[in-house]
Amino acid sequence: MVLIALLLIFFYLLYVVQPIFESAKVEKRMDIQLVQEQKYLGIGVEEQTEIAYLLRRSGTVDYYQIKGEGAGKLLDSLNVNLDGNVTAFAESAPFLGQYAFGLDNGQVQLVKPMFMVSFPGNQRVLTPRLSYPLNAKQLIVDEQGQAIHKFAFSHFEDKTAVVAQTADKRVIFASYVAEENMFTGEVEWAVERTELDIDGRVDELLISPDTSRTFVRSANQVYVFDTRYASEVELFQLLAANEENANLVNMNLLAGANSLMLANDNGEVSQWFEINTDNGRQFDKIRSFETPKSKRVNLFSEFYRRTFFTTNENGELGLYYTTSEAHLWQGKVTDKAIQKFAVAPRANAALLLADDTLTVVELHNEHPEVTWSALWQEVWYEGYPEPAYTWQSTSASDDFESKFSLVPISFGTIKAAMYAMLFAVPIALASAIYTAYFMSSELRRVVKPTVEIMEALPTVILGFLAGLWLAPLIETHLPAVVALLVLLPIAMIATAFGWTKLPAKIRHVVPEGWHSILLIPVVLIVGWLSFAMSGGIESWLFGGNVRQYLTNELGLTFDQRNSLVVGIAMGFAVIPTIFSIAEDAVFSVPKHLSNGSLALGATQWQTLVRVVLLTASPGIFSAVMMGLGRAVGETMIVLMATGNTPIMDWSIFQGMRTLAANIAVEMPESEVGSSHYRILFLAAFVLFIFTFVFNTVAEFVRQQLREKYSSM
Repeated sequence: MVLIALLLIFFYLLYVVQPIFESAKVEKRMDIQLVQEQKYLGIGVEEQTEIAYLLRRSGTVDYYQIKGEGAGKLLDSLNVNLDGNVTAFAESAPFLGQYAFGLDNGQVQLVKPMFMVSFPGNQRVLTPRLSYPLNAKQLIVDEQGQAIHKFAFSHFEDKTAVVAQTADKRVIFASYVAEENMFTGEVEWAVERTELDIDGRVDELLISPDTSRTFVRSANQVYVFDTRYASEVELFQLLAANEENANLVNMNLLAGANSLMLANDNGEVSQWFEINTDNGRQFDKIRSFETPKSKRVNLFSEFYRRTFFTTNENGELGLYYTTSEAHLWQGKVTDKAIQKFAVAPRANAALLLADDTLTVVELHNEHPEVTWSALWQEVWYEGYPEPAYTWQSTSASDDFESKFSLVPISFGTIKAAMYAMLFAVPIALASAIYTAYFMSSELRRVVKPTVEIMEALPTVILGFLAGLWLAPLIETHLPAVVALLVLLPIAMIATAFGWTKLPAKIRHVVPEGWHSILLIPVVLIVGWLSFAMSGGIESWLFGGNVRQYLTNELGLTFDQRNSLVVGIAMGFAVIPTIFSIAEDAVFSVPKHLSNGSLALGATQWQTLVRVVLLTASPGIFSAVMMGLGRAVGETMIVLMATGNTPIMDWSIFQGMRTLAANIAVEMPESEVGSSHYRILFLAAFVLFIFTFVFNTVAEFVRQQLREKYSSM
């Protein structure tokens, strides 16, 4: 039944984890034939993928039913309020869902297709409507009234920015800030304009959603302007960004607007973002992707994830994820050149416009960020100076890029177990051997149950004490703790050596097997002495501040909840497990073996080392491995005493995050079925494998030792 239970756990974990490794799929839902003579500038789809909208050059927005009853039907056509003729068109970042028309009078009109939800007769009905982010007010970009030739814009919260090329080839950056008139209560727009110096033709314009960066593609160069402050616009960087023997043909910003994607006519797409360099923060090429070679590769990004799509004139659609460097899907979805593309807010569907046909496709791409390399190899995340192993699953910002490396939390698990075992194994084994072999039976009957009762102590209590009492104690008395760990073994050995030099009359006062009682005052005196000397040692050797000395002189970071705290607290929890099993193994060695050895003239120590320990070695090894399994799977102590920082550092003065603690912390906040949720189950699976491997190795070695020494 135990084996069946383990197998059920194993397969259930696989069942939950398996979907994150499924390949992406794209399936065609339907085609809609449109009126041929219409010129469509932009397309989009609402969140439930029930209605698609297409924006005409004439300023009309057509709404089509693309799901359910009446799919393919034109629902409505609404006209945008335009005071002028349309000469240019632009789209905002996908998550903003805004569009803008550039006019021949130097003005820009922003519009946002919306849907009003009603429930007549308990039936959900979507009614198309148009929303104007600026209350139908047109922004005057060029005071000279020249026609807008190309432009990009962003309207976010109370700030709007437009970068535009006019008919007379000037490139203007205009920033608009909403200000409420204190007398009339009306919203007025304060505008600042700056003319950008561009050497050459302007092929494409982009602006980040927060308006802090503006990008101008001119032939094979990309001008990056710092436009955070409209009155202080300056050239931030000039990128010679084309690939060798290729030309730039398209650019776009990924979700979050931290990465610039550049497409070349040889099919290569590269990702650029800011990193720290000798010259400060600058854009640098981080990675590239190979796409089908095409003269025109168009780039489109998702709303929130770092997924991007490529389309070309051959009707092919490509699906990629930048962080994991994954090519998720590639295929031909239409026989015509794809002119427009739009992805649904939930990234579960997309629209493709090819000539007079609107194609709706279903996207099945739930977990693009999860690949073997993203989980177990170094990944170069946005803004990081270099590739790194990083776990950071959530953030308060929608711009956040999930980081799901299991390496730092697996490392933390091994680190916590190692320090716990360094503390627990010597104490547990030494005490087990002494209790079973040297201690009197009367004292053993008291000591053994007492230690075993320690195992029943809830680990949450140990974690609570470690985090709230032991950690501050070690921080304020670090010299005392280090001195205690060093002086206590020395004092015990010195006491034992001194005891052997006393006259036999004095030594015989203490009954055989009761000598360990003598160490109680030694432990108390050394402990008191260590803490009494702590302040003096700190002043004498460390200038009165150990933490400052560690940081300034040795370059070590000291976290209050660190590996030393975990080693002591978790070691204290593991000691009873190792002690109980090892003590039983030593005590169970047949007496005739030890008696025979003593009868042949061997000392007690020789008998212990050459007979008893060898015979008991299978049980002792099992005890150590059981303790290791307990340390690897421990949750509450590491949760409360480590600081839960997923870093990779062997320093004893820094914390860690373990697999078990990570699951306990993050599982309650993870969305069921999300990548985060399933990766936490994957972490549980890795923990399961860890303990399974340790137990398997333990059993194998135990069997080998038993076969080797069973003849004794």
